[in-house]
Amino acid sequence: MSLEEKINGEIKTAMLAKDSKRLEALRAIKAEILLLKSSEKGSSEDAENKAMQKMVKQRKEAGEIYATQNRPELAETEFFQASVIESFMPKQMTQEELQKAIKEIMVAAGASSMADMGKVMGIATKQLAGKAEGKAISEMVKKLIN
Repeated sequence: MSLEEKINGEIKTAMLAKDSKRLEALRAIKAEILLLKSSEKGSSEDAENKAMQKMVKQRKEAGEIYATQNRPELAETEFFQASVIESFMPKQMTQEELQKAIKEIMVAAGASSMADMGKVMGIATKQLAGKAEGKAISEMVKKLIN
């Protein structure tokens, strides 16, 4: 079952349950998938995962901004939508799994100093796309190279 089919099924369920908050998040995912399909790149599982990661990041950042501006009702909505979107994403790597994967990449690339960070980051972001956020990858690479 494709992501689009899952989303369509969830939209129907949310409509029947009259769950407007969840419905709004699901429609946002569907809109993003439709945009991907109509773009030049086309819709692949990898492209869908990247788009959903971007959506989660945007909502979390917006939620944090609302929270700092003392707008808890808007922050709550953004964080809820982020959690709904995350539920359709592949499982994210734990810190231990990420550390192990980056160590393997560093050994394969022969990295030993900060000068090799760019090379390691290039390989790691390609191999770990959709499994870990870029920020987490970057922090782990810095930690392990030092």
